[in-house]
Amino acid sequence: MRIARFTTGDDPRFGAVGEDQDGQTVLAVLEGDPLYKPIQLTGEKLALEEVRLLAPVIPRSKVIGVGRNYVEHASELGNEVPAEPLLFLVPNTAVIGPDDPIVLPQISDDVHHEAELAVVIGRIAKDVPPDRVPEVILGYTCANDVTARDLQRKDNQWARAKGFDSSCPLGPWIETDIDTSDLSVRCQVNGEQRQFGRTSQMVFDVAALVSYVSAAFTLLPGDVILTGTPAGVGPIVAGDHVVVSIEGIGVLGNQVVAAE
Repeated sequence: MRIARFTTGDDPRFGAVGEDQDGQTVLAVLEGDPLYKPIQLTGEKLALEEVRLLAPVIPRSKVIGVGRNYVEHASELGNEVPAEPLLFLVPNTAVIGPDDPIVLPQISDDVHHEAELAVVIGRIAKDVPPDRVPEVILGYTCANDVTARDLQRKDNQWARAKGFDSSCPLGPWIETDIDTSDLSVRCQVNGEQRQFGRTSQMVFDVAALVSYVSAAFTLLPGDVILTGTPAGVGPIVAGDHVVVSIEGIGVLGNQVVAAE
């Protein structure tokens, strides 16, 4: 199932993404928030073009990033692959949705795109063994871990570099039923492919990451884990259009704008 969060101008709602008999994409509206109540349809259906898609989840607690989880990406920036997952935290104020603008921070002159698979947690989880990780995952979505590279180098820790407002686009929806062991991950900027990799190239797979993170933090429903980016990261500037696509999940596009 694909679960979207959307608005028609009122409060955000959730819908199951599907097709009608004419092959048009529609949203079957759900009752309440599927993170906190069983899936139940209201009977209302809306065409995709009638709604505005929002970030599929706004974490009430946290976004956890994983650095250097692809060998070639670590190498392209002159870094070693860590012996254990390298974690950082991103505030939920960084999260934006499909078609929302990525606003370049005034404190940086070198902002990069980073296409990533994101894991959305579905239940409270602590010290989860790898073989039980599927039980705590609601699903997966596309992410762009936008990074102020100059601040990352300067600070020697990543709070400002990866936590500024609009630095964490998520979307277009949550895919709840997919095998993520070998999916293509791509990033295009203005139609030109910049990044391509496969989730099978991750140093630490989804099960290992969720288990490791849950040993450090209690995971809450709606928490998001960013699983790392393949090689090919590079600068984005005002006017660019950045598209992250993950096989079997969807496409997430955002325009880059300068801060006013």
